[in-house]
Amino acid sequence: MAIPKSEWIWHNGTFVKWDDANVHITTHALHYGSSVFEGLRSYRTKSGPAILGLTPHVQRLFDSCRIVRMDLPYTQEQVSSAIIETVRRNGLDACYIRPLAYKGTGTIGLDARSVPTEMAIFAIEFGRYLGEDAIEQGVDVMVSSWRRMAPDTHTAMAKSGGNYVNSQYVAMEATDNGFVEGITLDVNGYVSEGSGENVFVIRRGIIYTPPVGASILLGVNRDYVITIARDLGYEVREQIFPREMLYVADEIFFTGTAVEVSPVRSVDRIKLGNGSRGPITQKIQNQFFGMINGDMPDKYGWMTPVK
Repeated sequence: MAIPKSEWIWHNGTFVKWDDANVHITTHALHYGSSVFEGLRSYRTKSGPAILGLTPHVQRLFDSCRIVRMDLPYTQEQVSSAIIETVRRNGLDACYIRPLAYKGTGTIGLDARSVPTEMAIFAIEFGRYLGEDAIEQGVDVMVSSWRRMAPDTHTAMAKSGGNYVNSQYVAMEATDNGFVEGITLDVNGYVSEGSGENVFVIRRGIIYTPPVGASILLGVNRDYVITIARDLGYEVREQIFPREMLYVADEIFFTGTAVEVSPVRSVDRIKLGNGSRGPITQKIQNQFFGMINGDMPDKYGWMTPVK
């Protein structure tokens, strides 16, 4: 997916033009993946643009920094204000927002705790991550041969750049085999997540999703969908489950900032249900998109207006 230019990028506390937001070739993060990041979306609502989940995304950014021993020279309030201002200054309504904290230049060694932490925020126009038809028609996925990391090898709860080398392998394998996305298993062989999405499986009216112990990233949209589903009266179980649950599921859908709420229509070429979006997935989508587009009240207070 090509990156369209916007005009301004917030870089180390100052707004600079897109082409001037650069780093040195010795930047530690380029060599060792010593970065953490977030992905947020701003949506076009009837009262103007609004950012979904600003507070929990910024909190998770700071949590990731804490896990990887990276000190941010800003407060959560300063980062939140900078995110809002980046959207506003670029005149964007519906967009994707990427805050990125990373270790800059200062050492060629692995321990970069003494190296200054730098930060940037950009916002770009952004469509449907899995394709324009994915929201209604669903996507075809495979179970990846790549496993998610064991809990004593990488920190799955941190949204760190280095972790996404694993995700790149999953995405490339899926593309090479003719699928839109891959679903990974954890080190014990239980379902974990997609290359960049949380997974929900529906069987006999019960909604299952892997727990934090299955090497997942605790997604903001994951939490939101669990809240919506329970308010709709569905039972949601956060528990481990085996690969074959994917094959006998009535419905499966992904959640995430990029994918929003996207149904899966087949796994390893085994069709799910009628091969399209299922009724429970659609009900959850109706609530999710209705709220973020302003067609329904924001009763949870998840949206932050960009004024």
